[in-house]
Amino acid sequence: KEWTSKWFQVDQELINSFATLTYDSQFIHINPNKAKDTDYGTTIAHGFLTMSLLSAMYYDAIPKTDGLKMGINIGFDKLRFLAPVKSNDRIRGIFRLSNITEKNPNIIKLSWSTKIEIEGNAKPALLATWIERQYF
Repeated sequence: KEWTSKWFQVDQELINSFATLTYDSQFIHINPNKAKDTDYGTTIAHGFLTMSLLSAMYYDAIPKTDGLKMGINIGFDKLRFLAPVKSNDRIRGIFRLSNITEKNPNIIKLSWSTKIEIEGNAKPALLATWIERQYF
């Protein structure tokens, strides 16, 4: 089974805010005039911005689990950025549960096959295995 989030708009304001927060102000992200002369033709979102939106996509797509007290990120395996997210693109997350490991009766480890699609683009923005731990 797969769960799919709603579409999220990645506009220039979001990209600029992320650049400010992360001190990553490379022109390809924040300068539309300079960026139009690149192969992309416009500014693009930071790969880490795209990745960071996984949390919002997860909360939108994955149903709440009864009795869950807390979930934490463990990390990612094989994270790849495959296509740029251009300013004003819409993206969404697709999640498939690939593995569950019980640590003890109150803790499980989940691995998610994760993809971020770009609306109208055959190539995904991101592919990763996302690992989390859930506490009950």
